[in-house]
Amino acid sequence: TKVFEPFFTTKPVGKGTGLGLSQVHGFVKQSGGHVWIRSVVGQGTTISLHLPRSSGSGDTAPVKTEDTRALLSGARGETILVVEDEELVRQFSAAALAETGYVVLEASDGPAALGILERYPEVALLFTDVVLAGPMNGRMLADRALALRPALPVLFTSGYARDAFVHHGRLDEGVNFLGKPFTTDALAAKIHHLLGAGGHTD
Repeated sequence: TKVFEPFFTTKPVGKGTGLGLSQVHGFVKQSGGHVWIRSVVGQGTTISLHLPRSSGSGDTAPVKTEDTRALLSGARGETILVVEDEELVRQFSAAALAETGYVVLEASDGPAALGILERYPEVALLFTDVVLAGPMNGRMLADRALALRPALPVLFTSGYARDAFVHHGRLDEGVNFLGKPFTTDALAAKIHHLLGAGGHTD
């Protein structure tokens, strides 16, 4: 159902990220369980969580999709810098990448991201929102980052359509872009592809 999709929300802009139920759904599925929502107008909503009983051994690995399992075998622990000014969205992205086997560093704005890039030469890829609060947007950050590290792969994301940015001059044609909402598998697959391809555009 749509309420479990990452970033889906009925709240106005700035009042919610749409990650709460998405995180619940992810946790339940990774645990091998099921979640249902039943809503009746005028009566309310019932959410049912069904989780497997624990054996108490504590050694059960989380259940992963086939796509994520395949990517885990290819992730080599590269370091990814996630730049996002919405804290919950940043946490979702960072958790998704860490779960897939990457080392993750986080920044909430451009200046903080540049400081991390200067201190951590092992950063293998920059994953940034196009629209950032603060003195620089994602395109400006990428330009500054590439001045420091010319071969650094950059992956942009946004809740706005790719064409809106390309046609208004904020992004160049052919840039690496992943639209929001995205799934854990889609993010991991895109980054896996970029690192495997040496950062070349699609």
